[in-house]
Amino acid sequence: MDEAGKDNLARISAARSRLILDRPFLGALVMRLPMQETEASWCPTTATDARKIYFNPSYFDSLSLSQIEFALAHEALHCALAHFARRLHRDKLRWDIACDFAVNPLLIDDGLTPPPDVLYMPDYTGLSAEEIYPMLEEDSEDEPHDRHLYDDDSQDQETSESRLPDPSAGLGADPAPPEALTPDERTRLEQQWQERLAGAAQQAGQAGKLSGTLARLVDQLIAPTLPWRQLLARYMSMRSRDDFDYARPGRREGEAILPALRSGIVDVAVAVDTSGSVSTAEMSEFVNEVDALKGQVKARVSLVYCDSELAPESPQVYEPWEQLETPESLSGGGGTDFSPVFQWAESLDMAPDLLIYFTDAKGRFPDAAPTFPVIWLVKGPESVPFGERIQLN
Repeated sequence: MDEAGKDNLARISAARSRLILDRPFLGALVMRLPMQETEASWCPTTATDARKIYFNPSYFDSLSLSQIEFALAHEALHCALAHFARRLHRDKLRWDIACDFAVNPLLIDDGLTPPPDVLYMPDYTGLSAEEIYPMLEEDSEDEPHDRHLYDDDSQDQETSESRLPDPSAGLGADPAPPEALTPDERTRLEQQWQERLAGAAQQAGQAGKLSGTLARLVDQLIAPTLPWRQLLARYMSMRSRDDFDYARPGRREGEAILPALRSGIVDVAVAVDTSGSVSTAEMSEFVNEVDALKGQVKARVSLVYCDSELAPESPQVYEPWEQLETPESLSGGGGTDFSPVFQWAESLDMAPDLLIYFTDAKGRFPDAAPTFPVIWLVKGPESVPFGERIQLN
């Protein structure tokens, strides 16, 4: 290896070390990707196939150490966000542009220094590639800063290559790019990167070095991927399982106190956000789903509607054998304050076994977590300060 090559490796090592120390979330992701140097025409800058980071040494020679940090973190985020598994039917080049527009604002917002000519629009901060894709023109002159080598899509690849500079022209035949991911490999890597994302976020969060923008992104991405109905059924079943009763028996049964199996009814409070951000159709679907579940798990349901205050018709109490019904008209449509529901629940003689809140989580939360368990069924990307959060897809 010549001196230039050794210098590049030293700078890459320094960039990775700085990421680990200053931005442990991004650093942990970068460390999961082996580095491979290549001067091939298919890699004029950097590239990833979700297995490795490929880099052109001539390109890294032109970057500062801070810009190399950005370039490495950029590739790692493509992998951690599973961009290699989310394209589906979309045009490859347009999808690649959307992915760059999704990643770069996150890194710039986190304080990293971008190399020249990266795709960046502040308005795209916090948006997913799926949200950005339809905003892009079909024949845009934009070009991804790096190469995304997940797919075997020769037509799009040729189009992209024709618009990229070729710093190695005249150096003879170049090695071929890595093979595209197989379906099985794509599935395995998607699961693997989700686990890596969660682990990196946990470590960075414990160290107090995870920015708010990245923390919200992680919360959304590592939300449970099971259907919300299945998760809700699981939680309700756990709370309503049969248990043993040690009540004193009648005199004819003797003095011994023996455990007897009793079949209990679980008390569930169900709160529905009526602030206007949740549609009437969505409310009805949610209520119908809870109705189907409550009979299976013997749940007594107190149905509560609330925007910034409890609706006059709340609460409505239904026994396990009674059908839940959505009122034909509901007061609401104002701002969102979650406190009234929790104040009502805390005022009961017996706190509910479980509170389920259906909302977009945009509103004022109570200052402290309640004494009873809470499940938030959240429509949208917002986070919650306590309880279990289930993404409503």
